[in-house]
Amino acid sequence: MSGFYEELEIGDTAELGAHLFTADEIKAFAASYDPQAFHLDEEAGRRSHFGALCASGWHTAAVWMSKMVEHRKRIEAEREAAGLPPVRLGPSPGFRDLRWLRPVRAGDTVTFRSTVTAKRPVASRPGWGLVSHHNTGVNQVGERVFEFNGSVFWPMKPAD
Repeated sequence: MSGFYEELEIGDTAELGAHLFTADEIKAFAASYDPQAFHLDEEAGRRSHFGALCASGWHTAAVWMSKMVEHRKRIEAEREAAGLPPVRLGPSPGFRDLRWLRPVRAGDTVTFRSTVTAKRPVASRPGWGLVSHHNTGVNQVGERVFEFNGSVFWPMKPAD
C-alpha cells in the first residue's frame, strides 16, 4: 500500500504496527476523552461487565490512526530515500461498520493492519481513485478486538 493508485492490488495488506495499552495510558486517555469508570479505575473496571480496566473504544481507534500516520510517514521516507515521487493521500470521505469486538485491557498488545478491499477511479476528480480498506486490530492471543471499513482518495500516477 505504498505506491500510486494504479500500483495497488486488492488484497494488499499493510502491517501498521503494534501497541501496548498500559493502565496509565488508558486512564489518561479516558480522563481527557471518555471518562467512564471502567476506563478510569481498576476496581470499577473489575466490577463492570468488562471485568477489568479496559481502554475506551475511541482510544483503540485513535491508536489505529496513530499507527496509520506512522506507517504513511515511513512509506514517504522510503520513497524519498529511493528517489521516488511522493504519494500524498487525499481526504477520507468516511468510514463504516466500526466495531469494537472485545475489550482491550491494560497489558494487551494490539497489532493493527489495513487491507485494500476495492478501488475505483473517481470521475469527478481526475487523477484520483477511491480506495476502500478493511482495518483490524488483533490482540496478543489472536483475537480480533477492533475493525472498520474505510475509504480514502488515492492519487494516480502523474502524467509523464
